[in-house]
Amino acid sequence: MSEKTSNEAASATQTANTDQHPSRREFLAQSTKAAAGVGIAALLGNLGHWALSYAADREPIKIGVLHSLSGTMAISEVSLRDVVLMAVEEINAKGGVMGRKIQPVVVDPASNWDLFAEKAKQLLLQDKVAVVFGCWTSVSRKSVLPVFEKNNGLLFYPVQYEGEECSHNVFYTGAAVNQQAVPAVEYLMSKEGGGFKKFYLLGTDYVYPRTTNKILRAMLLAKKVPPANIMEEYTPFHHQDYQTIVGKIKKFAAGGGACVISTINGDSNVPFYKEFANQGLRAEDAPIMAFSVAEDELRGMDTTALVGHLAAWNYFQSIDTPENKKFVADFKAYCKRNNLPDGDRRVTDDPIEAAYFGVHVWKQAVEKAGSTEVDKVRKAVYGMEFMAPGGKKKMDEANHHTYKQVLIGEILKDGQFKVVWQSKGLVKPEPWSEYTNPDKGCDWVKHQGTYQKKG
Repeated sequence: MSEKTSNEAASATQTANTDQHPSRREFLAQSTKAAAGVGIAALLGNLGHWALSYAADREPIKIGVLHSLSGTMAISEVSLRDVVLMAVEEINAKGGVMGRKIQPVVVDPASNWDLFAEKAKQLLLQDKVAVVFGCWTSVSRKSVLPVFEKNNGLLFYPVQYEGEECSHNVFYTGAAVNQQAVPAVEYLMSKEGGGFKKFYLLGTDYVYPRTTNKILRAMLLAKKVPPANIMEEYTPFHHQDYQTIVGKIKKFAAGGGACVISTINGDSNVPFYKEFANQGLRAEDAPIMAFSVAEDELRGMDTTALVGHLAAWNYFQSIDTPENKKFVADFKAYCKRNNLPDGDRRVTDDPIEAAYFGVHVWKQAVEKAGSTEVDKVRKAVYGMEFMAPGGKKKMDEANHHTYKQVLIGEILKDGQFKVVWQSKGLVKPEPWSEYTNPDKGCDWVKHQGTYQKKG
C-alpha cells in the first residue's frame, strides 16, 4: 500500500454519528428479541453480525505504519509493513478493537533518517494516530524519538538493537544485546560453537553496529581475548564493494580460529556474502555470525555459498509448532491475496514476527485499559504475557522491553535456518549491558527510566 493510497483511504473514511449507535441495553434487548424469534443458533449469528456492523459504524482507530518502502532499507522493511497490515486485517475481521475498526495510515520515510522524523510528526499531529509501528535502523529510531517523547506518542519498535536506551514512549519488541549479540559470541567461544579465538567485527557505520561492537569488544576483553585478536571495521549504508575488506578477513582468518561478527544492515549484505564466496571463503574457514540477516534478506540472495554461516535471532520460520505453521501459511496467503511481490513464496523472520505480535500486544493493552490513551495503554502493557507465533513471550514489568528465547541458526540451502543452539527459556531483556554500564538500569515503575543501581 502506498502512502497516497493509505491517505486517500483515510480521507474517504466517514466519521460515524455516535448518537446513532445502539446502547448496550438496546443491543441486548434487540438480541433478546432475535433469540425469541429465531432461536439460539440464529442469535449467535446475529451477535457476530451485530459486533461487526457496530465496529463498522463507529469511528475507526488510526494507527501509523512507519517503515521504509524505498531506499537501502526497503529490502528489510517492506515486509514489516506487510505483516502489520495483515495483523490489522485479522483484528478487523474479528470486530476490531473495543468495537472499532483499525485504520492504518502508511507512510514511506524512504530510508531517509530526517524524513523519518517528519513522517512521525505527521502521523502524530496531522493524522492523529493512537500508536505507530515502525523503524528498523537505530538511526531512524533515534531520529523519531524526540518527536514521540515531546508529543507523548507511542512507538512499537520491532528490531534487535544496541540497547543503552530506556524511552517511556517506545516498546521494544526486538532483542536487546544480551538477547542476541552477547549469547551469540559466547556460543562461538564455546566448545560447542567451535571455540573461536579471533573476531572480526564488521558493520554498517551507524549507532547500532558501533554500540553493539563496543559492548562485544568489552566482553571479549573481559574474557581475556587479546586485543590483537579483535578487528573492527565499518562501511557506509548501501556499500557495494567488499573486495578489499574480504581480503583483510581472509588474511586475518589464515591459520584458523577466526570468525566474523556481522552487523551489516540493508542491501549491502548481498555484495558482502557474494564477495566472501568469490574469494573462496566458506563457513568452515571463517563462519559469519550475522545479527541483521534473516530469511527475508536471504530470499533475494544465492544461498548455495552461504550454507553453514550463522545468525542469531529469537525466531526462525523453521520453528515446528502448529501456531508458527499457521502464521507462516497466513502470511504467504495474505501476500498472494493482495498481489504482493513473490506472493506465497514470501517468508517470515524475526523482525516480521516481532512487528506482528507488537500489533496484537497493543490491541490487548487497549482492551485491558479500556482506552487508546497512551498513558493508560502503557501501563496495561507492563508484564503482559502472550503466545507469539514462535512461542511464549512476555513484556517486562518495568523496562519496556520483551522477554525472548535466544536462537542460533545455521543457514541451509533453501534459505531457511536449522537451530543449532537455544537458550533455556526466556531471557530477561537488559537494555544497559553489564559489560559497559553495569551501574545502570531501566525502570519506569519504581524509577523514572534510566537509574543508577546501588552498590
